[in-house]
Amino acid sequence: MHQCVQAVIDEAEVLREEHVPCDAAGKLTDRAVEALRRTGGMRLLQSRERGGFEASLPDFFAWVRTAAKYNPSVGWVAGVVGIHPWEIALVDPRLQEEIYGTDHTTWVASPYAPLGTAKPVEGGFVLNGEWPYSTGTDHCRWVVLGAMTVDDAGEIIMPPAPLHLFLPRGDYEIVEGSWNVMGLMGTGSKNVRVKDMFVPDYRTVQHFAMCEGAYNDRQPGNPMYHLPFGGVFSAAIASATFGIAESTIDAYREQLESRVSISGTVGTRDPFQQEALADAEADLAAGIAHLDAMVEQMVADAAAGIRFTPGRRLEFRRNQVRAVQRVLKSVDHLMNRAGSAAVWSTNRLERCWRDLRTSAAHVCNVTDVIYPAWANEAFTLGQEINAFY
Repeated sequence: MHQCVQAVIDEAEVLREEHVPCDAAGKLTDRAVEALRRTGGMRLLQSRERGGFEASLPDFFAWVRTAAKYNPSVGWVAGVVGIHPWEIALVDPRLQEEIYGTDHTTWVASPYAPLGTAKPVEGGFVLNGEWPYSTGTDHCRWVVLGAMTVDDAGEIIMPPAPLHLFLPRGDYEIVEGSWNVMGLMGTGSKNVRVKDMFVPDYRTVQHFAMCEGAYNDRQPGNPMYHLPFGGVFSAAIASATFGIAESTIDAYREQLESRVSISGTVGTRDPFQQEALADAEADLAAGIAHLDAMVEQMVADAAAGIRFTPGRRLEFRRNQVRAVQRVLKSVDHLMNRAGSAAVWSTNRLERCWRDLRTSAAHVCNVTDVIYPAWANEAFTLGQEINAFY
């Protein structure tokens, strides 16, 4: 067990206590942020040269899952914000120095969806747009945003060339009142807005180039940094989802200990309750093992110099999505057995389940994007589908 995982366990009581306050605040409370910072886990995937642990991806996933087990919103922020140091290890060294040079504990927000427009100008781009879902943004000093390159008329330059653009806190606006959701309320995934902001070339990376390993030479010694971007990011999202599922299952077990049905059946002895719980726990364990095994195999392949083709990347995403969907289905079945007490907003089980269903809506967890993309590649149908892989 990595020391950062143990540190989360040590903070369990604080993180649990802050679940409701985070939801009420619409962002992580200061107390929750301080607890998460004390674990040091945001630096798990940060390069050693920039003050990080440069730990393994499975160690990072375990840290995210554990944080989410005790506080779903904290775990979600851990997964999303915590994956950015992995990408930052591959950006221009000048940008790395700007982000981490004076403080190696700096947090960076996102989102990557190419909703902005980036007009090429001398030395860089002029960025405009508004992006939803900037998770944990109140507690971050930088943000990385997705945008399409456009011409002077605002038309997308063909072929499309989406960018990741990094901006310091003074170059973008957090839109207050823009995060109103049924679950994961504490993540504070607010909109961010940018107006006519110049972003120099060295603060950008090409999205497709990042996915295809074009920046690997910036970290030649560690194959972990040579994995496909889409696979690494989606695995972080899946790990947070698994952790939230575990929190939901734990809440169900707690309720089952004292539950007696209207017919007098003791919950722990009810075979239907037992079956639902067994399915959920087994599917969760299988999903975690599957994801870790796939990632470890990809690291081994990267170390051997094996190239990750689009087909291989899509196969990873197919399996990752399926692992998540099995867990979601099992937990939903479990909730169907939980009885009317589970629908009360004062019940931890209800809160955790809403958080879980909200996490299920993330593009990295849904089937209707990645399954067709995988099939079109597998059968060489030649259809272009915008899949995050």
